[in-house]
Amino acid sequence: RVHLVESGGGSVQAGGSLRLSCVASEYSPIVMGWFRQAPGKEREEVAALYLESDTEWYADFVKGRFTISRDYAKTTLYLQMNSLKPEDTGMYYCGAAARTYFRWYNPGNFVYWGQGTQVTVSS
Repeated sequence: RVHLVESGGGSVQAGGSLRLSCVASEYSPIVMGWFRQAPGKEREEVAALYLESDTEWYADFVKGRFTISRDYAKTTLYLQMNSLKPEDTGMYYCGAAARTYFRWYNPGNFVYWGQGTQVTVSS
């Protein structure tokens, strides 16, 4: 089982930046990613990273603004978020997949989750 702990959330004004971190208990997952959930909405995938090749995937609504990356030594996954918008507000979750049954970034592959970190963007 992979244990995930997120941090780095906070409150910023529109146009600002935040960097989220997710410390993993191990790097055995095949894929790791970031998801978010706004009040009253379903959880949506934001970005994913295929660990073997460091291949990145982004949702259209964050392309050019968010960057997913990892620190090999610290087994930490990051999400650099720039040019934040009020619609980016939500609880951000780190997820991990040990196997891929669908296309590698498919949300259905993710089975391990952190507790989440809140991001609030004011206009």
